[in-house]
Amino acid sequence: MIDPFGREISYLRVSVTDRCDFRCVYCMSEHMTFLPRAELLTLEELERLCAAFIRKGVKRLRITGGEPLVRRNVMWLLERLGARLGGGLDELTLTTNGSQLARFAQALFAAGVRRVNVSLDTQDAAKFRAITRWGDLSKVMVGIDAAQAAGLSVKINTVALRDVNELEIPGMLEWAHGRGMDLTLIETMPLGDIEQDRAEQYLPLSLVRARLAQRYTLEESDHRTGGPARYVRVAETGGRLGFITPLTHNFCESCNRVRVTCTGTLFMCLGQNDSADLRAALRASKDDGLLDAAIDEGIARKPKGHDFVIDRRRQAPALMRHMSLTGG
Repeated sequence: MIDPFGREISYLRVSVTDRCDFRCVYCMSEHMTFLPRAELLTLEELERLCAAFIRKGVKRLRITGGEPLVRRNVMWLLERLGARLGGGLDELTLTTNGSQLARFAQALFAAGVRRVNVSLDTQDAAKFRAITRWGDLSKVMVGIDAAQAAGLSVKINTVALRDVNELEIPGMLEWAHGRGMDLTLIETMPLGDIEQDRAEQYLPLSLVRARLAQRYTLEESDHRTGGPARYVRVAETGGRLGFITPLTHNFCESCNRVRVTCTGTLFMCLGQNDSADLRAALRASKDDGLLDAAIDEGIARKPKGHDFVIDRRRQAPALMRHMSLTGG
């Protein structure tokens, strides 16, 4: 799959649910209205959709949510997809908030998952509860222990939030690297109505990096995981530190990714509203011709880049679609 700008699309992120057992303040409203279950693709439909993308050249597949591990029987899907590793698919990964990892870590490894991203913004229990509204930090920490014990490589994803966790970042870095985990910092993204002003949350990673450079030796790295993060090596810890900067530095020039929601909507760009309906094609015929055509038509409209911006003059998000719907 080649988009209009010559980029090969080899990375697919698939949301299996918009539901989550947290209500993170930068991601969603406390009183979310989730999709009716009847609108979600079945697990069988999700497998068929992923198989079509793999057949069309996707090498990396990431399962996301919401929180993917709250989807009932999700391990059936992961096992079926894991069986495709080595048969066109190179990597099957998962993004999770960690709340269910203690329960699923061994099964994930058995299914073929070797790497998971855990979203964790603080190591302070009270602050963690304030950020997630409902979360229990101790469960996440136990989940990380279980994931590493099962043989999974863990990367920590931390959203940098002004006046919330910015002073914790050096400690997060040293803790993660001390346990052999990469740390990736992420700028807050203007997606969905969250009942707060994102301009107050926004912490530019250019500033964070400059501060860290005063404390650590940051060495440029060509390490890539297939996603948008750009990495440095921290000489003092020996670990990797990633930066995902949709606002301070647009990372679109090498974008190889598309996203499919749990309802079968293909978004060619996280920061654009244009989409393609794959559910209709899935359900119109058991033959994959219509599905393949719908995918091709969507890829042909993939834009050059997104339009994310934090506008301090207006509190409305750049897009009304919540991140939990699109998938992380």
